Amino acid sequence: MHRNAWFAGAEAALCANDPIQKIALTRALPNLLDTPAGAPAQVPSPVRRIPVPGRPERPALVAPRQLQARKLGSIPGRAALVHAVAHIEFNAINLALDAIYRFRDLPDAYYIDWLSVALDEARHFEILTQRLQTLGFQYGDFPAHNGLWQAALDTDHDPLIRMALVPRVLEARGLDVTPGMIARLEEVGDAETVACLRVILAEELNHVAIGTRWYRYLCAKTGIADSEGHFLDLLAQYSPGAIRPPFNEPARKAAGFSAREQAGLERLGMPSPPDRLTNHPPGFARSERE
Repeated sequence: MHRNAWFAGAEAALCANDPIQKIALTRALPNLLDTPAGAPAQVPSPVRRIPVPGRPERPALVAPRQLQARKLGSIPGRAALVHAVAHIEFNAINLALDAIYRFRDLPDAYYIDWLSVALDEARHFEILTQRLQTLGFQYGDFPAHNGLWQAALDTDHDPLIRMALVPRVLEARGLDVTPGMIARLEEVGDAETVACLRVILAEELNHVAIGTRWYRYLCAKTGIADSEGHFLDLLAQYSPGAIRPPFNEPARKAAGFSAREQAGLERLGMPSPPDRLTNHPPGFARSERE
């Protein structure tokens, strides 16, 4: 693997503003795995903090509490839900690309795993924006918020903390709330959106499992014998109240959560999550999937 080319390619995709270009650059990354021997070495820029990744001018970003609740019985209400999930998936592309770009001293399998996540998230964004178009809307027609990228900033100093708190907290929340969204959409007869969400739910489970695998690898690498206890300690430190029951325990178990971790999540759940990840009060970001 020619890592320098990968890091430079991931940075280019991460910083691309146009979603179509971002997806195209992401899909070009596998070609960099087979850079011919003797090809000029590509030197990536030094790792830098990226306060704002590449994104289009729309949607407008607002505080979570400014987002208007809409009923799913209307087409605009269902479109708003699809738009919200599409925005999550767009941010998830950037999160996966950042996991490649930022953390540069890990095994090749780590980068291949996170490329697979980025490719899945790109496809999820596409199927959701296509569904939006059939409903008469475009990505950007509704406001959105930026909690997922704030979580990236709050964990950009340590891959272990990133693996613990982004895939295993924010992304795992999708395992909990998506079945309820599917049930509500089934009640209003929206089979097309249900089909999109079923694909996403099945594949997000694997993304959370990838986060679990690399979290445990990094614990072992840094000499943390009790990875379960350390996860719960990180959750209490960074994210009190970030998630709350009910939890999709079968899905979380399939994604690598132990019984001890699930019990710890139940204990740490609070009724009113705050708005962002932090290592001091008020605490961790509210899940964008709620």
